[in-house]
Amino acid sequence: MLTGIREGMIVMKIATALLVIVAFAGAAGSAEAKGCLKGAVVGGVAGHYAGHHGMLGAAAGCLYGRHRANEQQRLQQSQDNGQNRM
Repeated sequence: MLTGIREGMIVMKIATALLVIVAFAGAAGSAEAKGCLKGAVVGGVAGHYAGHHGMLGAAAGCLYGRHRANEQQRLQQSQDNGQNRM
């Protein structure tokens, strides 16, 4: 009986996490969400397994993902500007 309850809780947690991800993906604009969603998912999972700190991991992952996306955008813009000058 206890195993069935645990399995049900795991399924419910996974379903809730997927709904939250879908809600954030739908609510966030693509410009603001670039890098954040991917980082939040990875950080949330890592934080959960590192000691049940999924929300903290998701927040840190979002910040890091956003930082990386901005870096990539600046790099792409500088490369585009360099090609336009020739």
